[in-house]
Amino acid sequence: MGQAKITSEIHEEIKIDDMKLKFVGVNVGNPHAVYFLEDNPEIKNIFSWPESKFNIEGPKFETHKRFPERVNSEFIEIISRDEIKMRVFERGSGETMACGTGATAAAFAGFKAGKLNSKVLVHLRGGDLKIEIQNYQCFMTGPAVEIFSGEI
Repeated sequence: MGQAKITSEIHEEIKIDDMKLKFVGVNVGNPHAVYFLEDNPEIKNIFSWPESKFNIEGPKFETHKRFPERVNSEFIEIISRDEIKMRVFERGSGETMACGTGATAAAFAGFKAGKLNSKVLVHLRGGDLKIEIQNYQCFMTGPAVEIFSGEI
């Protein structure tokens, strides 16, 4: 996945509507804001895994003035130092089933914040990914599955 870079303070504060939230900014070739539910009790109650729609307005996160080029937003529930659950809003797409750069950003943010180990299993609605961090280099392992083929 390449080299990751922190782009904010660890636990930078942001205000969205009336909520004061904390995130970690990460760039892995595209911008991410990672929100750990343990640091954000105001959004913990709206995180539901995995069966229901995510009851949060993603565009308010994506287009916040703090992110002039818009941002992907990851919402993380820590299971252990080696395992997390993640929901993601990708800029321009809304909630998606999976996001490799988002999983990488989440693992890197958690590692840099002292919350996660350097090897993390990330559970996404679309499947699981393994992320490993070596210095600032990030490696992703997961299944490759054909979901569509066609002819024109």
